[in-house]
Amino acid sequence: MSEQSSQQQSASADATSADNEQPLVAHLLELRTRLLRSIGATLLVFLSLVYFSNDIYSFVALPIQNLLPEGSTMIATDVASPFFAPFKLTLILSFFIAVPYVLFQLWSFIAPGLYSNEKKLAIPLFVSSVLLFYLGIAFSYYVVFPIVFGFFTSIAPTGIAVTPDISSYLSFILKLFFAFGLAFEIPIATFILIRAGVTTRQTLAEKRPYIVVMCFVFGMLLTPPDIVSQSLLAIPAWLLFEVGLLMSRLVENKAEDKSEQAQER
Repeated sequence: MSEQSSQQQSASADATSADNEQPLVAHLLELRTRLLRSIGATLLVFLSLVYFSNDIYSFVALPIQNLLPEGSTMIATDVASPFFAPFKLTLILSFFIAVPYVLFQLWSFIAPGLYSNEKKLAIPLFVSSVLLFYLGIAFSYYVVFPIVFGFFTSIAPTGIAVTPDISSYLSFILKLFFAFGLAFEIPIATFILIRAGVTTRQTLAEKRPYIVVMCFVFGMLLTPPDIVSQSLLAIPAWLLFEVGLLMSRLVENKAEDKSEQAQER
């Protein structure tokens, strides 16, 4: 009897282990499917844009080309740069364009594990994070680039021809695109930290001087080593932090109003 009982217990334990492993395998398979769909969407956008890669690069290079001295042009110091620079830019642009679909795949993967109130909060956060990222890239292109490149081209020593290399220029602008896209996510990050209870709005408001210093450190680390681009990143980052505090304050006020109405009832 004891042997039979132990065999039954062993079989039950094996069945339980198999049941636990089954959801894990299913989640991994679903995650793989979501990743493949995201990669496929990026490649699809890339294939539709690769023919126009030179035109895309010319558009992105307009802020510095418009400020070059008369007779100066951009150059390619590497043999393969005329091909790889537009190719790389188009591939990265394809991912930026596919970001909404990629986030949708991420949302579809994690949504089943969220509560209804979390879903209501997550959807606006996803949408606003994408819009803010695009806004950061647009801000860097239309506002920051003309100021930074105008400063650089104006301080060139006498007798020095300003002829930027296309690969170096691409690396420079991609750093700025990433830095400003990330900086414009600060309101979302601030809101999430306060909403999750990691900190409070009052605590962050009291530490505002330290936050301002951190913004300038952030600008120093993510932008080229010049005070102009660092300041153009640090100041908007600080203002966006204030926007995050304002968003959190509005949510707190709504929560207080609901609690007061519940008490009155």
